[in-house]
Amino acid sequence: MLCIEMLSIEMGHAIYPGKAGRDAADGEGADDMAEILAIRRDEATGPVRATRDGAVLRLTLANPPANALSLELMAALQEELDAAVTDASVRVIVLTSAGKVFSAGHDLKQLSAHRADADRGRAFFEETFAACATLMQTIVRHPKPVIAEVGGVATAAGCQLVASCDLAIASTEATFATPGVNIGLFCSTPMVALSRNVSRKQAMEMLLTGEMIDATTAREFGLVNRVVPPEYLNQIVAKYAQTIASKSPLTVKTGKEAFYAQAEMGLSEAYTYTARVMVENMLARDAEEGIGAFLGKRKPEWTGE
Repeated sequence: MLCIEMLSIEMGHAIYPGKAGRDAADGEGADDMAEILAIRRDEATGPVRATRDGAVLRLTLANPPANALSLELMAALQEELDAAVTDASVRVIVLTSAGKVFSAGHDLKQLSAHRADADRGRAFFEETFAACATLMQTIVRHPKPVIAEVGGVATAAGCQLVASCDLAIASTEATFATPGVNIGLFCSTPMVALSRNVSRKQAMEMLLTGEMIDATTAREFGLVNRVVPPEYLNQIVAKYAQTIASKSPLTVKTGKEAFYAQAEMGLSEAYTYTARVMVENMLARDAEEGIGAFLGKRKPEWTGE
């Protein structure tokens, strides 16, 4: 079922009523001032905020008002993801956003500004879309599972970001679209991730109409795993993340890598490949420990080896 309410967009940025700013000089007291200072500290961290909850790394898109995937935001997100590859203390990554928009996609104002370049923006366009392609492939090939926590609008490359994650949990207020066709710019790169998550007919429906779908439809299409009330979104995502983080990191890494690799193979090749993967997995210390713990009716102690 298509969602009737459409997102108003001006030059690629979502437009919605602004939230009134806080007045630091209103005399509300020390608690208010501490909160304001905390907000300023968050803002100073740049377009992506990184926080930790045990073994879970939360990366928050913070590029208001639309969390557009500017070149700067993509670079910051890429840096955080790259750092997490070798950080053994990180076992799961959650991608979320600040505000009512998860991400409205590429920063069309930034892109359009480069039309004044001598090459009409070609070099900048190539840099931007190459950076985006690298970012999306980093998520898919990352050794740690990546979960999208979607509380609002995800359009174009923002929808692509959701589709690239291993899991996606959305609130009932979330909406999704690949609306590039509406502005004369087909969502060709978002199509790559979208078509690997939903059926061809459903992908083409989104790509050709450019219309918004609600979270329930997104789940029916296979774009998201679960749809939950907004007040429970963070709690349920945290439960998923902590559950996965409790598993053997070696086993999770092995399984994720094998899943995406075999999906691109023919049937016979996929079985040959995954049989080899299972042999190597069986020889790992964590498999020996896990099977021994299961047979011995005790809790396993993972070493990641």
